[in-house]
Amino acid sequence: MFSNRYIFIYSSAMVVIVAALLSSAAMILKPFQERNIAIAKIQGILAAADKTVGTDSAEIVFDQIILKEIVLDQDGNETSVFSQGAFEKGSDRAFDINLKTELYNKSQGKNFRVPLYIARAGDAQIFILPLYGKGLWGPIYGNIALKADMNTVFGAEFGHDKETPGLGAEIALPAFGNQFRGKTIFNEEGEFVSITVKKGGVTTMPPAEREHGVDAISGGTITSDGVTKMIENCLSNYVAYFKSQE
Repeated sequence: MFSNRYIFIYSSAMVVIVAALLSSAAMILKPFQERNIAIAKIQGILAAADKTVGTDSAEIVFDQIILKEIVLDQDGNETSVFSQGAFEKGSDRAFDINLKTELYNKSQGKNFRVPLYIARAGDAQIFILPLYGKGLWGPIYGNIALKADMNTVFGAEFGHDKETPGLGAEIALPAFGNQFRGKTIFNEEGEFVSITVKKGGVTTMPPAEREHGVDAISGGTITSDGVTKMIENCLSNYVAYFKSQE
């Protein structure tokens, strides 16, 4: 029979050893995890630009079509510009901006920054705007690309962490994102109206507003409402910049 002292020392030693092994594994795996997160982020940005790429080619395609990464402050001013592997202005890459943190700062009335990507789409330029918001069970996110008029949607993609399969999780399907193509975020008077994910479908909206709406996910009302709020909250941060470019 082992004494209580022996059992205690043995158990304590095992806990220390296991903790050390887990800590070492976490440190070893961290670079790989960070790279996977970065690749997934790149794939999302490229998806809005109508580019579906694998993990091996994601960084290559990103460097080929992204012309500029711009960091904007809350007033729409450029604080940093990264292009062709070098900084033209400032020292912060848009890609490194934590949008979740910046939107939290916005909600607290603090200064905040948002990332903007200018990309090549054929012979034209498009503007890619990252999105982040709240769904039914957790965060939702995505990217919307606008054409050179800074109004018409070129493409959109969405993702989630915990939305209900077959319901809210449907926002991650191409069929949902494809609805946004050709929609506009400004009305004829030049006012920002965003894009509404409409319960009951776009046909229930007044005809003049249908170009600013898409069909909601059937049975996924809360997630659909979350997408609407996310788009409005995120795109509104670029209005001042777009107006300054007219």
